[in-house]
Amino acid sequence: MPTIHTEMRAQGSVALLTLDHPPVNSLGAATRQELHAAVDAALADPQVVAVVLAGAGKLFCGGAEIREFNTPQSTREPTLRDIVRQFERAGKPIVAAIHGMALGGGLELALGCHYRVAGHDAMLGLPEVKLGILPGGGGTQRLPRAIGVARALDMIVTGDPVDARTAAQWGLVDAVFEDDLVARAVDYARRQAGAALDQRVLGARRAAPPADASVYARARALGERRYRGCVAPATCVDCVEQAAASDIDAGLAYERRRFVELVEGGQSRAQRHLFFAERQAQKLPAEWRGDLAFATVGVVGAGTMGGGIAMSLANAGIDVVLVERDAAALERGWATIQKNYAATVAKGRLTGAERDARLGRIRRSLDMAELADADLVIEAAFEDMAVKLDLFRALDRACKPQAVLASNTSRLDIDALADATGRPERVLGTHFFSPANVMRLVEVVRGRRTGGAVIASVFRLARRIGKLPVLVGVCDGFVGNRMVSPYTREAHFLLEEGASPQQVDGALQRFGFAMGPLRMADMAGLDISWAARKRLAPTRPAHLRYSRVADSLCEQGRLGQKTGAGFYLYAPGSRDPLPDPEVDALIARCAREDGIARRDISDAEIVQRTVYALVNEGAKILEEGIAARASDIDVIYANGYGFPIHRGGPMFYASQVGLPEVLQTIERFHREHGELWTPAPLLRRLAQEGRDFDAA
Repeated sequence: MPTIHTEMRAQGSVALLTLDHPPVNSLGAATRQELHAAVDAALADPQVVAVVLAGAGKLFCGGAEIREFNTPQSTREPTLRDIVRQFERAGKPIVAAIHGMALGGGLELALGCHYRVAGHDAMLGLPEVKLGILPGGGGTQRLPRAIGVARALDMIVTGDPVDARTAAQWGLVDAVFEDDLVARAVDYARRQAGAALDQRVLGARRAAPPADASVYARARALGERRYRGCVAPATCVDCVEQAAASDIDAGLAYERRRFVELVEGGQSRAQRHLFFAERQAQKLPAEWRGDLAFATVGVVGAGTMGGGIAMSLANAGIDVVLVERDAAALERGWATIQKNYAATVAKGRLTGAERDARLGRIRRSLDMAELADADLVIEAAFEDMAVKLDLFRALDRACKPQAVLASNTSRLDIDALADATGRPERVLGTHFFSPANVMRLVEVVRGRRTGGAVIASVFRLARRIGKLPVLVGVCDGFVGNRMVSPYTREAHFLLEEGASPQQVDGALQRFGFAMGPLRMADMAGLDISWAARKRLAPTRPAHLRYSRVADSLCEQGRLGQKTGAGFYLYAPGSRDPLPDPEVDALIARCAREDGIARRDISDAEIVQRTVYALVNEGAKILEEGIAARASDIDVIYANGYGFPIHRGGPMFYASQVGLPEVLQTIERFHREHGELWTPAPLLRRLAQEGRDFDAA
């Protein structure tokens, strides 16, 4: 089927070219060929005085066909750069009519047009940095010429889009229309017929150097904060800096060279892996029809998690009933919600009226009977099985028969909770991550009897409230926290063997983690994992090595940031970790009592022992069917646990290192450290067969 439709408008004087390549009108090789030919035909037609380029469906153009990267198709002529130059050299005005989104190559295509008009709902952006690359169709050179260096740097380095109104204020679009965009664009184009176009060609302009040269350093710092360890942001800055220092031809050549460096590099492959992995994670069996309506959602528990979940729902326009058993706890939770919204208003991200509307959607109550009309109830109570079992029995009595009951537990048995009700097919886990009003990830836990329609409906709700749902099965800790256990276990063992908390955290932060495991534990509260260890203690084989370091800290009341001391010290009102000689002494004492000889530990060993522990456990999870795909594990770790995006997640990282090499190292750890390092059978099989985790 053709992907470019040509239609004559305005009595044949305006050629309307419509991109029609679902789902996002991407610019693959075939579409580029058709577009180039259609533009040539329109320019050669003596009846045509102007051209309008529009997009079919919900958006103008989502950019390049990412799957063609690193294939011959990506460089097949005409390239996007060729088409943009074709536009700029046209003797007739070309107008981009932008609705929905113009992203990446879509915006670069529009930058080649002489005029850009947009619908009021349009969003324009260059998000390539999120894929570990840069805008390679001239975006780093033309955008600074359109809106100035400083604004271009902000758009390109963050990858964040701007709305149509902002784009108009900046001069990125020439007009914004409330309705009838295509008809208005055709009329607009017809009125430009015969006008001089030289000043409308962005490639012919100069990009004025910024008045303050420090704008480049600030952009580099912004890129490092936003995309820690990624090389693409700084490369984007280099290209924009080149735009201000050279003519368009030299700038485009420089951009092309730097684009090739990035797209052929490992970081971009990793980030593109995560891009597709997030989309793959949304695929559920077709027979799971998500047609349950969740008009009203109950949230039980007004603590940090419950309040954040309530905010996420209210932000999406969903009515919420927030229930607590204790009046003081309810008021504390409500005060926190109000404080969070006030901070958002103060930052200019929300108006006072929008805040009031969202607060108005949250109804507070101390009475479980208020949940009688809720379509879904999410329990966010204390992480104790007895407490949750009692609560689910009460919810089963209070809620209507067709209501869905979900638990926000991070590791407890969903099947046991389901068995406490008379509706096990309507019980599941929804493990949000803290702070729930900020973090995207939700592990959706399917119990033994959870219905497919329930899972699909909760997935749909999660996406509606801006979350990234990933399906997982039932086991202690599900995917994320189950894998955290061996990761932190090795961190604690490394402390006993000679590393300091600062060295362990520093090595993993230099690897790219947002935070090391010991700082992360302090932030979460050491008592959380302590409770889990005590719960599992009866099942722990006595002959296996066990570190008492974290337990000893908890016994001394050092529970992390909230008590001012954990693995680190914290000054009053500060979250900055400070080394503590008392912790060093405690670690040395634990090692001595367990007969562990301390030694020098390298950063490389720290990274291998912790990250390969993740990989080995992930392989077991895959083999057990707790996760459907290795890429699902990568999505969970990149979005919920701070795993560096430029390494693609633990399973992708292992595949890039090479599973035979990973297995060889794990076998060495098995010989040196014992049974806890028994290689996962799946890892051994894939390594022997020369395959990676994608083949699992």
